[in-house]
Amino acid sequence: MTEKIYVKERDIVVPGDLLAEGMSYIPGNRAFREKEKIFSSTVGLVSLRGRVIKVIPLAGRYMPKKGDVVIGKITGIGSSGWMVDIFAPYNADLNIGEATAGYIDLNKTELGSIFDVDEYVLGEVIAITERKFIKLTTKHRPYRKLQGGNIIRVSPTKIPRIIGKEGSMISMLKNASGCEIVVGQNGLVWMKGEPEKQAMITKVIRKIEEESHKQGLTDTVKKMLEKGG
Repeated sequence: MTEKIYVKERDIVVPGDLLAEGMSYIPGNRAFREKEKIFSSTVGLVSLRGRVIKVIPLAGRYMPKKGDVVIGKITGIGSSGWMVDIFAPYNADLNIGEATAGYIDLNKTELGSIFDVDEYVLGEVIAITERKFIKLTTKHRPYRKLQGGNIIRVSPTKIPRIIGKEGSMISMLKNASGCEIVVGQNGLVWMKGEPEKQAMITKVIRKIEEESHKQGLTDTVKKMLEKGG
């Protein structure tokens, strides 16, 4: 039996590319086996962890999972909570009981005074129902209303690169700019700070998004930050 791997870490592959051959290799995310061969099912970057071969997509829509931290836009207010767009294929709901840690008296409080239409919130996915309805919570810190600042959208598949290993990339952006920066796993990034610093960080994030597959990206980002974008 042939045992061979045909790709290296961070190689770019397309659907149908042969990644490895042999039963000792294990297909992970976005890779699949046909008999003794493993192929890619998408356009992405190869990730090798021991004998596990994964493909990290270079593009794709956000698919929510329980525990995801997301940034959402309030799109409506109902009798028992808020409708939230988290830019996913399914609708999202924030119930009154999950909005704050304290009790909300509807006789004294208008829901719009807590979260109003077109405002952004940072929350967590706590459930996805059988009917594909997403339940959110914002009742515990750091979840909250995101007041002021700017929102930019990026491909959800690039979020891990923007955050960096153990938060290294996002920490570098925060330290260099002095901006408050919050990243949602659904592909939204909120930042708040001096306008010129926000503009710099926006430019840097776009560079990370465009060149996430390239070696030496951290050094490129450092140079951009030193030059002010």
